[in-house]
Amino acid sequence: MTEKLSTETRKTLLAPLTDNGWELVEGRDAIRKTFKFGDFADAFGWMTRVAFWAEKWNHHPEWDNIYNTVNVVLTTHDVDGLSTLDVKLARKLDSLAG
Repeated sequence: MTEKLSTETRKTLLAPLTDNGWELVEGRDAIRKTFKFGDFADAFGWMTRVAFWAEKWNHHPEWDNIYNTVNVVLTTHDVDGLSTLDVKLARKLDSLAG
């Protein structure tokens, strides 16, 4: 079962993400990042690749897309906060954005 990140684990796992543009969401136990692409097709293609991983891991982002920009928020609703699933998915999103 997935568990909410402990204070100590949070420091260790979130630091590399914040160094890579992720930030904590004010008022929520969640992280967010804005991804920008060359055009709408690039953004939508990236979202499609992310969707395959999200479905495989049964962990889905909150996101919206406007032209070449995708805003992503990650949190684990089952634990009402951040879990290792969010860290794992954030890393995958970053790697797919290349």
